[in-house]
Amino acid sequence: MRTVKGENVESTDPVETVSAEADGRSWSSQQRLDNPGRRSVWERQLRRVARSGLVRLSQPTYRARMLPDFLIVGAQRCGTTSMFGVLSQHPAVFSSVHNKKELRFFDDEYARGLSWYQSHFPVRARARATSRGTGIEPVAFEGSPYYMFHPLAPERIARALPEVRLIVMVRDPVERAYSQHAHQVIRGLETESFERALELEDSRIDGEAERMASDPSYVSRPHRLYTYRTRGQYAEQLEHLESLFGRDRIHVVDCGDFFADPGPDYDRVLKFLGLPALGEPEFMPRNARPRSPIPQSLQAALDEHFLPYDERLAPWLERTPSWRR
Repeated sequence: MRTVKGENVESTDPVETVSAEADGRSWSSQQRLDNPGRRSVWERQLRRVARSGLVRLSQPTYRARMLPDFLIVGAQRCGTTSMFGVLSQHPAVFSSVHNKKELRFFDDEYARGLSWYQSHFPVRARARATSRGTGIEPVAFEGSPYYMFHPLAPERIARALPEVRLIVMVRDPVERAYSQHAHQVIRGLETESFERALELEDSRIDGEAERMASDPSYVSRPHRLYTYRTRGQYAEQLEHLESLFGRDRIHVVDCGDFFADPGPDYDRVLKFLGLPALGEPEFMPRNARPRSPIPQSLQAALDEHFLPYDERLAPWLERTPSWRR
């Protein structure tokens, strides 16, 4: 929610809004909160080692495994985890063999090679057997929200997966930036206040995208962590994706509408993917976190900054963005 006409309203991630709409499909009252401290460091390391071991065991059979038919490529803190959870329930849709949302291949792990990436996905014949009752060819996917913003990832995706379809989720860019900052702070990755982090953004990321483009092995911490304002300039990123994939292979979801009334947006996503509606998915909100309100003066300045980008975004949504209505 936003501060409207001088009224302070608590700022929340979009998954905090639970609605009951006319078609009967609504978000569950239960939520999976964003809680990075729920596992100890050694537990997280153990899980990573276990996943790496599974991938190594799977690599000899990579040619028999699926590759993604579609990707959720962004944007960060825009409900991608909730969308991943809903789509994973479709009987013809398969994520990685260990149900990991973010494989981060096209941004961080590209040097490992396509066989490493393909080793994460189910064996094609097994997926067909599992989904046989649906009469539909199974499809695979993953969701790494840094892909659409990473300087090299879109071109890498286009080369490796020339027929892939892309889902992009967007939200109020002011709220998105504020949510990202809270996300970094709680993980100990940001020590500056939100206002100060915005002031430092340009200097922190100066030259980083260019260095990443000139040295594909370079992983930029500032570009990943401190691009609060820049990531919300969605139209720039969408126009770049369009130049590589064409507009008809990109579907944009306004998460303000999705979290107000999930059914219609879910149906549109299935239509975009060429999938029939099967079963009744549970709409479970994920990664929610309440926050204090954004200072009004800062919000007004950011609203003004994002206005031209939001105007360029409207044709992608075929309507005014939810936060501008």
